[in-house]
Amino acid sequence: MRNRSSLAALTQGQPDSAGAGWVRLPADGAIAGSTVERLAIEPGLSVVRSCFLPRSDVREANANPPERGTLVLTFGLDGRSIYQSAQGEHLGFAAGFTTAAAFMGSAGERRYAAGERVVQLRLLIEEHAVLQWLGRDVSMRLMPVRGVRALASARTSAASASHVQALYRSSDATGLAALDCRIHALTLLAEQVRALGLSPQASVQASPRRDHDRLARARDLMHAQMDRPLTVAYLSAEVGMSETRFKAGFRDAFGTSPGQMLLEIRMERAKSLLDSGSQVAQTAWQVGYAHPGNFSTAFARYFGRAPKQRADARPSQH
Repeated sequence: MRNRSSLAALTQGQPDSAGAGWVRLPADGAIAGSTVERLAIEPGLSVVRSCFLPRSDVREANANPPERGTLVLTFGLDGRSIYQSAQGEHLGFAAGFTTAAAFMGSAGERRYAAGERVVQLRLLIEEHAVLQWLGRDVSMRLMPVRGVRALASARTSAASASHVQALYRSSDATGLAALDCRIHALTLLAEQVRALGLSPQASVQASPRRDHDRLARARDLMHAQMDRPLTVAYLSAEVGMSETRFKAGFRDAFGTSPGQMLLEIRMERAKSLLDSGSQVAQTAWQVGYAHPGNFSTAFARYFGRAPKQRADARPSQH
């Protein structure tokens, strides 16, 4: 039986180094080729991806300091593992399932069976970040006074799975790739909080002017980041609004939905790029489409003709 450190090693004594990329962590007791990597997205928000295949049964020590709570979202990609707290609570982690739990001053261990490959992605959100993005009411409902609070375990939705895979497969986490990782992480957080039924409630004293400024910032983000994998969950979290208030406020302020405005911004930019000589594949990438075929479909639906037809129709340069 092998023992090693877990959550404590991932969240304690590690300086926040957003933008530094993935950092390899020790994976004691594992067969060669196993990996554990941590990405500090910003203070209070980290992602850990692991591929673990132990030679023998492993008990992984897990501790969380009493002064700092942590919300942990675990997305199982392969295999299974078990967490048991010192007080006897059990949490299960299995492929295809998302497990949400909060830890405060907790102690326990994760258990891995010999020879069983376990692949997981974990989102670690410290209490001050939960408070910042979700508000005091949600934070108090999520965080235990002490110990472990099991929140939910359910099959990972198709929408969440796409963001999990994008984070797990990210080979780079600097520059624009770091922005992509942040978008995927905040989208996962927003989706899981919504699934728990804990979306922040709109403040009855919310300032209309303040909301308008936030919505205008979201519109500016659409223009500035149209080439990134933007989601409503990310945009609403980025400007500090619940999705419900964000969507309703956006329609009131601009007369359209966030998704429709983003589509219009992308399509008008694509038209301009094609008219100036950009190739279809290059244009698709610059307006946020990873696959040119998806871009061509969206463009044809929006303008009534394929982007290649528009590119072919532009005046010849002599």
